[in-house]
Amino acid sequence: MGLEQLLGNEALKERLTEGLRSGRMSHSYLLTGPEGSGKRTLARLLAAAMECRGTPRPCGVCPACRKVLSGNHPDVITVDDPDHKQVPVDCIRAARSELFIRPNEGEKKVLLIPRAGDMNPAAQNALLKVLEEPPSYGVFLLLAPSPEALLPTIRSRCAHLRLSPLPRAVLEPALRQRFPDRSAADLEAAMGRSGGFLGQAVTLLEGSGLQLPQVEQFAAAYAAHDTLGLAMVFGSMDKYKRNQLAPVLEELQRLLAQSLLARRGCPTLLPQARAIAEQRTAPELLAACRLVQEALDDCWANVGVGNICAGLLARL
Repeated sequence: MGLEQLLGNEALKERLTEGLRSGRMSHSYLLTGPEGSGKRTLARLLAAAMECRGTPRPCGVCPACRKVLSGNHPDVITVDDPDHKQVPVDCIRAARSELFIRPNEGEKKVLLIPRAGDMNPAAQNALLKVLEEPPSYGVFLLLAPSPEALLPTIRSRCAHLRLSPLPRAVLEPALRQRFPDRSAADLEAAMGRSGGFLGQAVTLLEGSGLQLPQVEQFAAAYAAHDTLGLAMVFGSMDKYKRNQLAPVLEELQRLLAQSLLARRGCPTLLPQARAIAEQRTAPELLAACRLVQEALDDCWANVGVGNICAGLLARL
């Protein structure tokens, strides 16, 4: 098995494979790259390799590997507090205390910090203390969008693993295998907008459709310059509560933004956006985007929903 589950990044995988073979692995790694670049995949594989009892590491079939890859190994600890925007210092202190309890099953105890870039300064300093003098069995896997999100003192104690975009020859077959029913145009749009990162392309394809019927109806009426159709759309929502209107406005904003991109020649995954782009000018679409953003601001500023809908209809 080895590290093959991580697509692309051949030089990085060769470096790690040699380190695993020779036993010259760092006790702390900083994995960086944008969302969807493969940081979590690589972290999971590295954690499995640290606990693996087979060969090549990770073998993927030994009990230790299976436990790590399924998220059930007692010595691989994910350090996070999803209820807070930042990772607080108490979370790091608790993990630090846990680290000094010897491993239950494996040779290593792995602390995986998926939002290392969201640690507040106190949390980073608390982590630095144990990074400076870790126990011999301790391993740290820190994930962040970029190394600049962390203190220089933390970065200097980590081996940096930067995830790279996938070449088209790797990305396209992976998307075709995962989405066999999607059109070539959709796959092309996802590849173009993802920057070469598989996770981003998958997210775009999975969430590419419009979810709300009101936005579907708006798209058809707006593309056709159908004022009566627009009046029916906004008239049907004038009795909504704010928490009902806001999701419609947010999806409407996404539709118009995609339409503007399509008008400027960028690929889009929304056929409705392509239809609008063929019938509306760029200035019209830019003005519409601004109007919907103003409507969203008004929605959360306690302006009446009826007034918001009437204002959009009159100005669109």
